[in-house]
Amino acid sequence: MNIFTRRDFLQQGVQAGAGLALGGALLNCAAAETLQDELPLCTKPLEKVRIGFVGVGHMGTVHVHNLLQIEGVELRAVCDIVPEKVTRAQKLAEKAGQPKPKAFTRGPEDYKRLCQEEDLDLVYTATPWELHVPVCLAAMNNGKHAATEVPAAVTLEGCWKLVETAEKTKKHCVMLENCCYDRVELMILNMVRKGVLGTVFYGECGYLHDLRYQVKHSDRGEGLWRPQHSIRRNGNLYPTHGLGPVAQCMNVNRGDQFDFLVSMSSMSICMNEYAKRLPPGHQYANQKFAQGDVNDSLIRTKNGCLILVGHDTSTPRPYSRRIEVQGTKGLVRKYPDPLVWIEGRSKNHNQYDPIEPYLKEYEHPLWKGIQEKIGESGRGHGNMDYIENYRLIRALLTGTAPDMDVYDAAAWSAVSELSERSVAHRSRSVDFPDFTRGRWKTRKPLGIVTA
Repeated sequence: MNIFTRRDFLQQGVQAGAGLALGGALLNCAAAETLQDELPLCTKPLEKVRIGFVGVGHMGTVHVHNLLQIEGVELRAVCDIVPEKVTRAQKLAEKAGQPKPKAFTRGPEDYKRLCQEEDLDLVYTATPWELHVPVCLAAMNNGKHAATEVPAAVTLEGCWKLVETAEKTKKHCVMLENCCYDRVELMILNMVRKGVLGTVFYGECGYLHDLRYQVKHSDRGEGLWRPQHSIRRNGNLYPTHGLGPVAQCMNVNRGDQFDFLVSMSSMSICMNEYAKRLPPGHQYANQKFAQGDVNDSLIRTKNGCLILVGHDTSTPRPYSRRIEVQGTKGLVRKYPDPLVWIEGRSKNHNQYDPIEPYLKEYEHPLWKGIQEKIGESGRGHGNMDYIENYRLIRALLTGTAPDMDVYDAAAWSAVSELSERSVAHRSRSVDFPDFTRGRWKTRKPLGIVTA
C-alpha cells in the first residue's frame, strides 16, 4: 500500500478535470430554487419522487417505512438478493396505500436492471459497503439521483468515481448521514451559526460501539459481511457518524477543507480474544483480526482546525459518538452526558452547565418543526432517520440543495482509506484529495433550515 501524496492527488485531479467544463452550462437550469451557483449540479423541482430501493434488510426497511410516510414519495421498485425481504417491502407499500412495487430478485447485480428499466427519480442503497459505489454509479448513469447508506465508499477511487459521475450526469449523490440530524448535533450547529461558541477550531467525534456480539461474530444481518473488513483492514473504518456533524460546524467543503490526516491503531486483542470464546465450529472461532481495537485519527483543516476522530467497535464499553465542539467562547459536548460551558455565562469555571436551558434557547428549528409534525414516535434512531429522508425528499420536490452533497460523501468517507495508509506507514501524515477542486473556498456554509 503506497502512501497517498500530493502528486497522486494532482494526477487524479487531472484525470477528473473534465467535469469542470460542466459548471457554466448548469447555471441556467430552470427551477424554483436552484442549487448554489458554485455547484456543478442543478435539478428541477419534481412533482413526486419515484424511488427504487436496493437492499431492504434491517436499515433498508427502516428507510422504506419512513419514505412511505413522506408526502410526495412513490416506491416503484425494490431489489434484494433475498426475495422474502422484497415481499416485506412490497407489503409495506401496499399497506401505505401505494401500488405494489416491482420486485428485482435475480441475484446480486439485479440492481443494474432496476436502474436501466424503471422510470425512477431516485435510487436508494442500503447494501453491504462494497456495493454502495456500484449502485450509485448505476443509478446516476441511468438518469437517476442516488442516495446511499454510510459510508459512501471504502476507497479513494470509489470516492472519485462518485464525484466525477455526479458532475458528469448532473445528478445528486447523497450519503445518508443520519447523525447530522440528531437533536444535540442540530442544536450545536444552531449555536455555531449564532456565534454562541465563537470561532470553532477544535472538535472530537467518532464511532464507539461494541459490535462484537451483535455484528462482528454474528451469522446473520451485517454479520454476514461486515466482519470481513475488520479481518483484513486496519484503520478508521466507520468515521462519518461523528465526523459529519463536526464537519458541518466547521464548514468543511464550504469555506474550509480537510488538509491532512495522521492515524494510529492499537493492538488487536479484544476481537481476537472474543473469537476464542466462540463455540467450536463457529465461522469466526480463532479468527485473526487485523483491525486494531482502538483507532484515533487526527485531521487538520486548511484553516487550522483540528478534529479527533475515534473508532472503537471491539471493546466492552457504552455507545458514544464522542461529540465535542470547541470554540473561542466555549464548548458543547454530548457524551457521556450532554453538557455546555460558555465563557461569561457559565457561573462555575470548573463545572459544565446542564444542556436543558440551551436546548430550550437554541433548539434547531428543523428538529422542533419535525417533532411538531410527527411527534416523538422515534422513527429510526430517535427520528433522525426520518429527518434525513424528509430533508432529501423536500430538496428534490423543491429543487433546492440537499443538506449534504457528493463532496461531503467523498470527503467524509475518504477518512477510511487515508487512515489505513497512515497506520500502515507508522502514522505518517496523508493528504486529503480536494474533491471540490478549489470550490470549497467560495461555497456558502450550510444554513439553518426549517421543517
